[in-house]
Amino acid sequence: MDTDRRRGGRGRAVRLSALLGCGVVVLAGCGAMPVTGDVKAVDASQPGDSQVQVYAVAPREGASPIEVVDGFLESMTSDDPDFRTTRKYLTSEAARTWQPGEGTTVLAKAPNRNGPTIHDKERRTAETTYTLTGEQVAAVDAQSSYRPLAPSEYSQMLHLVREKGADGKQEWRIDIVPDGLVLGQSDFKRLYRSVNKYYFAGGRADDETALVADPVYVRNRTDPVTRMDTATQTVRTLLEGPSNWLRPVVDSRFPEGTALKAGVTSLAPDDQNVLKVPLNKKADKAGQSACRMMAAQVLFTLRDLTSARVGQVELQGERGPLCSLGADEAEEFAADRGSQSPDSQYFVDDKGHVQRIPGSSKGSGDPEPVTGPLGNGTVAMGSVGVARDEQQAAAVSADQQHLYVSSLVEESEPAAPVVASSANRPEDRLSAPSWDGGGDLWVADRNPSDPRLLRLVDGAGEPQEVSVPGLNGGRIESLRMSADGVRIALRVSRDGHTTLNIGRVERHGSGKDEQVSVEDLRQAAPQLADVTAVSWSGRSRLVVVGKEEGGVQQVRYVQADGSTSSSGVLPGVNQVTAVAASDDEQLPLMADTESDGIVKLSPGDNWQTVLKGGSSLVYPG
Repeated sequence: MDTDRRRGGRGRAVRLSALLGCGVVVLAGCGAMPVTGDVKAVDASQPGDSQVQVYAVAPREGASPIEVVDGFLESMTSDDPDFRTTRKYLTSEAARTWQPGEGTTVLAKAPNRNGPTIHDKERRTAETTYTLTGEQVAAVDAQSSYRPLAPSEYSQMLHLVREKGADGKQEWRIDIVPDGLVLGQSDFKRLYRSVNKYYFAGGRADDETALVADPVYVRNRTDPVTRMDTATQTVRTLLEGPSNWLRPVVDSRFPEGTALKAGVTSLAPDDQNVLKVPLNKKADKAGQSACRMMAAQVLFTLRDLTSARVGQVELQGERGPLCSLGADEAEEFAADRGSQSPDSQYFVDDKGHVQRIPGSSKGSGDPEPVTGPLGNGTVAMGSVGVARDEQQAAAVSADQQHLYVSSLVEESEPAAPVVASSANRPEDRLSAPSWDGGGDLWVADRNPSDPRLLRLVDGAGEPQEVSVPGLNGGRIESLRMSADGVRIALRVSRDGHTTLNIGRVERHGSGKDEQVSVEDLRQAAPQLADVTAVSWSGRSRLVVVGKEEGGVQQVRYVQADGSTSSSGVLPGVNQVTAVAASDDEQLPLMADTESDGIVKLSPGDNWQTVLKGGSSLVYPG
């Protein structure tokens, strides 16, 4: 147990792990701990120790103000039902109005508490104040959406007064307390887990739409407020609708007001792997087509949660079953369904020709030139991007001045470039291209005098300039489109640093009149001062190459919301210049290196050299 910060022994939550007996011995010793002296913050649990459970303990009779504050802070890290015990540290009015579900403040470490700050002896007998401080690194809002923050100072006041209890005795209690929870990172990771809920990309016909991941955080076990298990919490957040950031570009097929049937706190598949989801009467309004799409949202949302894989979802309304959908049927709504052979890889060889490595996940594919002028033409290429259906490819010339698009399925004559940059230096010209799931091609012109983000509908026609209002003077160095087409990862250089930003792709109008913009940029890896390369790796995860301030290069996974993936930092590899990952997270991670050529990292393995020569290896997309 952490004893540096909280020395008020009795007014402290109890942690129980598999070593229950040891925990009891430690607790017995707590009562003799001193209640005076300097205090400092320590993390309340070991990082990643999700098996540790904390049981809240009510304040002891005659507890001092510092014991009440420490007991309250510790109790917030517990699994206390409805925070009933936690509220015993508050006055009756504060206990009634405190809203722990209003969000979570995440600090680098457990909060320090400084005080008392009321030094008048007469006032201190009736009231006192402590200040909670720390370094805030993230916030989780009432919608359970995580947002990383540049480290900043956190400071909040806890005001205590004497209140008469049921037995008539005066006890110290907190009467002014901020809503929400305040947790150190280790406690946050122990108590919460990241899950993806799914909505449909907005503004498209039902036969063209695809599911988009919307990451949120839910309790690892039972939620203290709702008493729901993790799966039920996740479905509840799905029904409540998309996060504010994603809401402008996605739709839910659940009729407005749809919720779980009253009293449902647990969802689990039966022995046939069928998950039955009881809904309120609002769900009865859905037709069969919409109901199947609703079921797909539930299937995708729960596929990685339950220990037994959900094979089928059955939605139930007030009058009985509404519809059901099997896991195989739900794949028609996957954003990456357009990939013909997702394990194929493409790269540019030493002669500037585009080559394909078929079936490379099995290690049996030999490189072969692609069909068309990109594979055997006279113009040397420097980077390539392949459409997800593998019918077309786009390549930027070795001098980074021209972008070419060519068929991959039939021979054709070399075509004129579709985009040209007029910048003087190669590094100020075109970025590597990227395709979204709808077949549109994206590229950035880094010309200092005219920087532009460009989109070519279906990879053809006149390039359309895409506005990015949140750049604030920064320049796009490279980009990667998500398979769903509603999110874009951008490396943006500004003030001598290159950071990773995620933007929301908004589309208005249709056809030739469609206007596209990238809105509400947010940093996805604020802990990295410089990002060298990035690629999407799954529906809501990215692999990033970068450095912390004063650190060395590392390869790590981050979630699209900016939180650190449970996979964490990957094995080291030297001098990475580019990285490529597939929508299928089981396929190898690939990287271009200056010293070892093109290397791959298969799940559970170490980095291995694939090709000594060549560069710009990519998966379709």
